[in-house]
Amino acid sequence: MQYNANEPIWLQVMDLITTDIVTGALAPGEKLPGGRDMAVKYSINPNTANRVYRELEDAGLVETRRGTGTYVICDARRIGELKTSLAEKAAKEFKHRMMELGLSREEIVRLLETED
Repeated sequence: MQYNANEPIWLQVMDLITTDIVTGALAPGEKLPGGRDMAVKYSINPNTANRVYRELEDAGLVETRRGTGTYVICDARRIGELKTSLAEKAAKEFKHRMMELGLSREEIVRLLETED
């Protein structure tokens, strides 16, 4: 796995898992791999893997059940809100980048409406 050197690795892994949750690649209620297995999967330190799980739990995306592991939350409303939030963030970043390139609103819309 290649990571961006300008952003903390734990945050990049957290973003990958968050995306898997909102896209359904990780289903509600699905058990996540243990910390060591996650460390191997993402080629990260086990302490970093544990931090990712703590941060995901603090964000309300997973829950840790003592003795059984960590699971994706089963709250469809929360996952929907997160999906909307991520989409809005991506749209703002896209718009900002297009404006930096000097494109007008109309040109941006035309780009988005053009089929491949």
